[in-house]
Amino acid sequence: MNPDVDIRAAIIALLRADTALNAQVNRIYDGTPDKASPPMVVVGEGIGTDWATKDRPGRELRIGIIIEDNLETHARIGSIMPLVDAAMQGLAGTVGAWRVGSLVMTRSRLLRTGAGRWNAVMDYRIRVLAL
Repeated sequence: MNPDVDIRAAIIALLRADTALNAQVNRIYDGTPDKASPPMVVVGEGIGTDWATKDRPGRELRIGIIIEDNLETHARIGSIMPLVDAAMQGLAGTVGAWRVGSLVMTRSRLLRTGAGRWNAVMDYRIRVLAL
């Protein structure tokens, strides 16, 4: 199986299964939707690079999680960010044919858009090895 696809599917499933997170957002999307109502969470683009050992295939994946909100303050989006991170920390153990070696939030950003909305971007690095 493809680790990029397997890990992405596992992330979406974890976020959608989190009841506290889903109580705060309208929906969790796989990629940017054409039409949607904030607040929402979007599993953004992913980048995969080699992380193999001498005897096992491996991948390092970098995936951005985007939170979009339509309020003029960052209060709500600030309360959603820890919920996303808590759900992401559940990505552990075996996913498909891959063992999760590490998951780290490498950076986060709060952005005010020109439309008076707030967005947050949370970038994660996930390292996996084949079973």
